[in-house]
Amino acid sequence: MGGEPTRIMLAVNESTIKGYPHASISSRKAFEWTLHKIVRSNTSGFKLLFLHVQVPDEDGFDDMDSVYASPEDFKNLRNRDRAKGLHLLEFFVERCHAIGVGCEAWIKKGDPKEVICHEVKRVQPDFLVVGCRGLGPFQRVFVGTVSEFCVKHAECPVITIKRSAEETPQDPVDD
Repeated sequence: MGGEPTRIMLAVNESTIKGYPHASISSRKAFEWTLHKIVRSNTSGFKLLFLHVQVPDEDGFDDMDSVYASPEDFKNLRNRDRAKGLHLLEFFVERCHAIGVGCEAWIKKGDPKEVICHEVKRVQPDFLVVGCRGLGPFQRVFVGTVSEFCVKHAECPVITIKRSAEETPQDPVDD
């Protein structure tokens, strides 16, 4: 067999835990699982495609009063959000380069469920890996899950990786 490496898309996001500017627990778990269970030592046989979808805040401000906002404030916040997204992707790209796995990474804006499925259609990876918080049925009604949507709508096979009980924060909706 030979030829092109298997292309694995990983949808990654930032942690929602306040004051924790890193990859989410579920994203890190999905990445580590992919490395240990799929890539293993065959680093040249795979290319990881990291997609981070930033959700635009309705008014552009994260819990800030925007009544007296200037145009410069909006520009600064857009730059800050982009920098946070780049920092997130840098974590995964640096790990790939350290072990010799090829990768690409990019940021899109929008509803993560819709954007991930659109990017799967556009990029056509061999399969998609997404983290899963493992929420119960009551929590899913209010929060919804990106992973369930992707399983139903992505135009490729989808593997969901659930975080373990010991990795679950005090509020299971957090990640």
